[in-house]
Amino acid sequence: MIDLAYFLNLNDRTQQKQDSEEVCIANISPLERQKRLKFGVQQLIFTLFVLGVLIVFQINPLWRLSLLFLFWAAALGYFQARDKT
Repeated sequence: MIDLAYFLNLNDRTQQKQDSEEVCIANISPLERQKRLKFGVQQLIFTLFVLGVLIVFQINPLWRLSLLFLFWAAALGYFQARDKT
């Protein structure tokens, strides 16, 4: 048999859970956030330059897969600065 009381109390449980959540506090300084953002932007520019070189010289497209790691580093720098971690 289905317990209808369980479904009636779902809103109360989610409200209690939301009320108990803590606010995220930044664990890096503004200077460090600026450094990470700068690194992310520089890494993105460098990666786009390398991608342009690979396209202009018509190098095998499989080599473009190696740029995934460079794009990943750029994204990490950006998101760490944005999330203050």
